[in-house]
Amino acid sequence: MTDLGTPTCGAATGAGDRSRPRAALPALCATQIVSWGIVYYAFPVLNPQITAATGWPAGATTAAFSLGLVLSALAGIRVGHILDRRGPRTVMTVGSVLGVISLLIVAAAPNVPVFIAGWALAGLAMAATFYQPAFAALTRWWGPDHMRALTLVTLAGGLASTVFAPLTAALADHLSWRHTYLVLAGILAAVTIPAHALALRAPWPDAPTSPAHRAAGAAEVRRSRPFLLLAAAFTLSGFAMYALVPLLLERGYTTSQAAWALGIGGAGQTLGRTLYAAMARRTTATARTTILIALGALTTAAFAAVPGPYALLIAVSVVAGMVRGNLTLLQATAVTDRWGTTHYGHLSGLLAAPAQTAAALAPFVGAALAVPLGGYGPLFFLLAGAPLVAALVTPWTEPVDRTEPYAFAATRLTDKDD
Repeated sequence: MTDLGTPTCGAATGAGDRSRPRAALPALCATQIVSWGIVYYAFPVLNPQITAATGWPAGATTAAFSLGLVLSALAGIRVGHILDRRGPRTVMTVGSVLGVISLLIVAAAPNVPVFIAGWALAGLAMAATFYQPAFAALTRWWGPDHMRALTLVTLAGGLASTVFAPLTAALADHLSWRHTYLVLAGILAAVTIPAHALALRAPWPDAPTSPAHRAAGAAEVRRSRPFLLLAAAFTLSGFAMYALVPLLLERGYTTSQAAWALGIGGAGQTLGRTLYAAMARRTTATARTTILIALGALTTAAFAAVPGPYALLIAVSVVAGMVRGNLTLLQATAVTDRWGTTHYGHLSGLLAAPAQTAAALAPFVGAALAVPLGGYGPLFFLLAGAPLVAALVTPWTEPVDRTEPYAFAATRLTDKDD
């Protein structure tokens, strides 16, 4: 394999010199924008047109998308295990190919069962191309400086909705939803397949270990109370982060306005992530987990309480995006901050699976609950309660006995540039 990187200073964990592939970081920034923008954010924009053109029930199309997200969460556990041992190149390249094939199936689907099959395949693609594998790659390659790399990738990924929600809406104004997906599949293939195949070729370094401390085993960690409570907190928080587009459509805004609100919220994610390093320097992992999950509850309630005007909803979307952006980095570093990097891929996959499943089921459950509750506004009030409960759980997510100095100090962010 070709080493595209250059040696860097030894990791704080004692792993020695590392090889950082120079092309990996810009490539992953680009592929996260495109993968999230096309495979994830295009659907809520196109779904109203899909149901109108086909006559398929909105519940069925939403369930298909949710199934893909559930399968992504479950597959992510196995993907994380593979990443720990073999690295990201094959996983992410194959995932990109599966993503393109899945969108072609979705675009050509003659009926709901085939549409569901397309989204099931898309779920496998998400597991292999979204944040989790990118985070695992950067955490291993960048060692103690991983926070800088993670921040840059999530800054880029936060632009996914900003770029692709309006772009998808613009395409849908001139093309059918099927042809829109065909165009998007072409973009996905042109950007992500070569980027993952060519930029992730550097040797995969051994997992870091400390000569003075033992790393907790994955089985030991995943059965511990702090890990289980942290998974529960992220799961409850995940129920609250969705459904902006149907809420705005219910209130009389156009699809384009809803798409722009969603997209500008993505810009808020990017803005919020620039603040995470400063927050990490001033708070413990447990404190910032509590703060950010509680803020997620407040922004969810704000959407319910603010019917308009449109400019005020945009402002709320930006603030909510800032919170979501920080929550992404919080989840990306939760394992490293508490249990180290040795089993990062596997443990982060386990940690993310229930939260991603909750987020996947939330649109389907929400669509079912919106009618008896009297609309999406009351539903958002109900959803705001879940992260409030999660915030109460977080003080017990700190490991009682740290056997390794797991947390890489946030002050390392001021060290040498990547």
